[in-house]
Amino acid sequence: MTYLCCLVVLITIAFSAANAEPSKLDWWQTGVIYQVYPRSFKDSNGDGIGDLKGIEQMAEHFQETGIGTIWLSPIFKSPLADFGYDISDFVSIDSTYGTMEDFLSLQRKLKSLGVRILLDFVPNHSSDEHEWFQKSVKKIDPYTEYYVWLDGKVDESGNRIPPNNWRNNFDGSAWEWSAERGQYYLHQFTTKQPDLNYNSPALLEEMKNVLRFWLDIGVDGFRIDALPYILEDITFEDELVIHPNVVDDNYTYVLLDHKLSRDQPGTYKIVEEFRAVLDEYTNRDGNTRLMLVEAYASINYTMMYYSSQQTRRAHMPFNFNFITYLNKTSSAVDIKNTINLWLDNMPPGQWANWVMGNHDNKRVASRFGQDMVDPMNTLATMLPGTAITYNGEEIGMADGTIRWDQTVDPFGINGGMARYEANSRDPFRTPFHWNDYQNAGFSTSQRTWLPVNSNHWYLNLAFQKACFRSHYQTYKTLLRLRSSPTIAQGNLTMHTPSDWILILTRQLEGHETFYIVLNVGTEQEAITFNEHFKDVPLYMIVRTSSINAWHAENVYVDTTKPLAMRPKSSLVLSY
Repeated sequence: MTYLCCLVVLITIAFSAANAEPSKLDWWQTGVIYQVYPRSFKDSNGDGIGDLKGIEQMAEHFQETGIGTIWLSPIFKSPLADFGYDISDFVSIDSTYGTMEDFLSLQRKLKSLGVRILLDFVPNHSSDEHEWFQKSVKKIDPYTEYYVWLDGKVDESGNRIPPNNWRNNFDGSAWEWSAERGQYYLHQFTTKQPDLNYNSPALLEEMKNVLRFWLDIGVDGFRIDALPYILEDITFEDELVIHPNVVDDNYTYVLLDHKLSRDQPGTYKIVEEFRAVLDEYTNRDGNTRLMLVEAYASINYTMMYYSSQQTRRAHMPFNFNFITYLNKTSSAVDIKNTINLWLDNMPPGQWANWVMGNHDNKRVASRFGQDMVDPMNTLATMLPGTAITYNGEEIGMADGTIRWDQTVDPFGINGGMARYEANSRDPFRTPFHWNDYQNAGFSTSQRTWLPVNSNHWYLNLAFQKACFRSHYQTYKTLLRLRSSPTIAQGNLTMHTPSDWILILTRQLEGHETFYIVLNVGTEQEAITFNEHFKDVPLYMIVRTSSINAWHAENVYVDTTKPLAMRPKSSLVLSY
């Protein structure tokens, strides 16, 4: 197989005589957090949809790979208009995925394997089928103010129109008329997802009790969804039209300045309220309940989600910079600047994280090219901070091909046939490739909820486990290397000796020194280590490599001679 990336990673480990022990890190700082998209992980009952029993059946995969924590995308009761992000009961399991007993069984299995579990918490909105919304429509207290309701306006022709010009993320107005209540409700996503009203103290307490429910069951923390949208400016004025001559309902088009419908100052106070609930449980037994927050926002707003000396907020906001700012033509300097963008802006004493992909974005193999899979995984795992992996990235899965008639994502459907390929998230969510059997071993069903990628016959976990070199073997070795104190807590320096070579140095007094070199270009390059660094050893051994690298694991290299690095390849060296 010929894949992998233009990043050559050389990690040089030099042992020093000193033996200073670094400080102890918490569990969420040392391991890898692995996102499981339940619909696409493993189907246990043959209905074509992944479920909790399927995850339990394959739970050894986490332990064997070295994954310490999994995060489950929503599994709660839902009409599935947005595949679980429209929740009709925050404290029940949707029958599509199983029962509460299935969840508890999975939790027991993971605990026996030493794997922690995080759940998705979706505080911005519920389903319109939630009991709270049904009662809010009827103005039954205290639910009357649980959602954001406003009267409409009247245009020159006497027609009723929405309260303002706000748009939702799935195209169209952010307001939907309720004839029964006689008002519009706000929905920043689909019409099936009415926004909750956090100006209601009763609603805030309800959502804090949702956290307590799952913490009582024993979950280790939460990934919190779509936090920038949780509060709105209470004036509800029109947002500034940036391009008045362009008519398009798509939220992502730069037509409106979304300063009133997101990133409100009060958002961070709500985060503090949520964190206080998690800390109630942490303080009882000393076991940290983790808070990760999703915030696609500018760097200044994103960094405000971190805790500080004065405030207790999230442990980490997700770092999406590799998704947002890099692509297959990015240079070594681009990558260096993207790394620094996070590290230079992160508040003192806080912890970094590195996200390469998730269920809302194109996979690494599709964004950067198949050859970039190993180098990007190397970056995620060797940089200081926590690595976050989306299921399938460990074997280099690429986006599937989804026809218009197979599209199920509401964002893709709303875009119509002309725009569904640009909008749809379905290609990133196709089922996991366990083997080369029917449906890649995901399901025994004739048809699965999304078609399995046709390349599963050669790109699958079973095949890669059997290979001497594969994406999976590289990923697994990288996770083992993270046990080094240097990778866990060492400092970082970066060098760009050419446009396409990036060298990362990780050092910690008394422990190994790692040199991580990435060739991100499209041509072979060479580097002679002792010309760039002092005191490098004469020989280094390859600890792991991308599958397209010249040098295989356990081969020695001479640091006084040019080391040839293929385009988009990676190595990990030590002495």
